[in-house]
Amino acid sequence: MANDIQIGGLHHLTAVTGDAPGNVEFYTQTLGLRLVKKTVNQDDVSAYHLFYGDALGSPGTEVTFFDWPMTGRNRPGAGEVSRLALRVPGRDALDWWARRLTELGVERTDVQERGGAAYLQLTDPEGQRLELVDDGGAPSNSTPWAGSPVPPEMAIRGMHSVTLTVRELGPTEWVLTQVLGFRRVEDLDGLAVYEVGPGGPGAQVRVDARADLPYARTGIGGVHHIAFRSANDEQHKEWRERIAAAGLQVTPVIDRYYFRSLYFREPGGVLFEIATDGPGFATDEDVAHLGERLSLPPFLEPHRSEIEAGLRPLGAVGTPVGR
Repeated sequence: MANDIQIGGLHHLTAVTGDAPGNVEFYTQTLGLRLVKKTVNQDDVSAYHLFYGDALGSPGTEVTFFDWPMTGRNRPGAGEVSRLALRVPGRDALDWWARRLTELGVERTDVQERGGAAYLQLTDPEGQRLELVDDGGAPSNSTPWAGSPVPPEMAIRGMHSVTLTVRELGPTEWVLTQVLGFRRVEDLDGLAVYEVGPGGPGAQVRVDARADLPYARTGIGGVHHIAFRSANDEQHKEWRERIAAAGLQVTPVIDRYYFRSLYFREPGGVLFEIATDGPGFATDEDVAHLGERLSLPPFLEPHRSEIEAGLRPLGAVGTPVGR
């Protein structure tokens, strides 16, 4: 298929938590991300949808969570995003993070190297599988959050890459390369690596083909979907036409208010989203006060009182962890 439009890299990742207050504590006070939007799952308004990112919630910096405490634990396997890698600005920053995680009692691996880049692995309190990767100081659209307990020179600068685990490589590779325009660049540690656009941090997908694994069951500590970037609404509509023409079942374009979305499941079982870069999280809040109150899109605003009554209080986030 002609590659007349291009994915702009990773947009956001959405995972599952069963402990919204603890989730806010870990991602803001341990990892130093900003809670840029506190809203609800538009398809299940009994559940928070929490967005973390840089100071602005820039595309490519966002890690988001549905709060589904009754869903059960994630069962790892094939057909899932099995790890999210977050980028930090250099080896000194990665070494700083290694010390910080140890001091805070966060379980982690030693710093290792893969493909010339240093990294370490960790899990959040619910078992979410994460990596921190030295991005070599590569350019980033991330804006440091002044309220972070992490100094700006050490701050996480967004998503580096995601790892997909599937049972068979071929069908997933076909979607990545022939439909979405990724290119296979190398194999590392037995995983196939794909990049889009300029490549590098923020534009990379790794695929682990594991025919021996059962299929995953999404739950607490697991990932719901991975979203890729579309520059604007016009290209977003073209993406929907392109995906449908490839024979994949794709949703209509859905207005999420902060961006537009479309969803499809690739043949390996992973749910993909393509989301527009705009209009962004300052649509209904001042940048200085992002994430401080429950934000609702206009179609849900008339139901605010009943929605708020159905949500568990997040409580006060604990005292910021020192630098």
